[in-house]
Amino acid sequence: MQKYTEGDLEAKHILIEHNLRLVAHIVKKYQRPEEDNEDLISIGTVGLIKAVITFNPEKGNRLSTYAARCIENEILMMLRSRKKSSREISLYEPIGTDREGNEIQLFDVMETTDEDIHEKINLKDDVRTLYEKVESELSDRERLVLKMRYGLYNEEEYTQREIAKRLGISRSYVSRIEKSAVEKLRIFFPES
Repeated sequence: MQKYTEGDLEAKHILIEHNLRLVAHIVKKYQRPEEDNEDLISIGTVGLIKAVITFNPEKGNRLSTYAARCIENEILMMLRSRKKSSREISLYEPIGTDREGNEIQLFDVMETTDEDIHEKINLKDDVRTLYEKVESELSDRERLVLKMRYGLYNEEEYTQREIAKRLGISRSYVSRIEKSAVEKLRIFFPES
């Protein structure tokens, strides 16, 4: 490590090579049948390279400890981005063919009416009101639980069990907090 901090690029390559087994070890935790092992290794290696480049021995950490965290972060970022993009659907995605054999896209079978514009405006108003009321009517804990549960503020969505684990409380307590918060907000949205 000392040679690398003194500017020896060969030492950098040696540090990376000597820690490649760490990448393989961490990748094992994230292996699933639907994941390509080589992709995970590649992403983990990127994390290792970033760790070697940004490591500061003066902070008192070991390189392997710091690198393990960087490797996991890279893998988790990749898995999160895949999860988000897996829910996206294109309106131009082929969904079949018509009688003449022409390709039909989702966009082709969607109906639109003038009511859609009104619904969109109402929805936009409701969303704005929701965010205002979340900020003004809920406690910090209620706001946090709803933010994590429903992906508010472009956050990732979590199950009640995952939220409970992250906050160090029981799942039933998360459920009560969520129910209470939703009830507080419900009065601002009378059913049509």
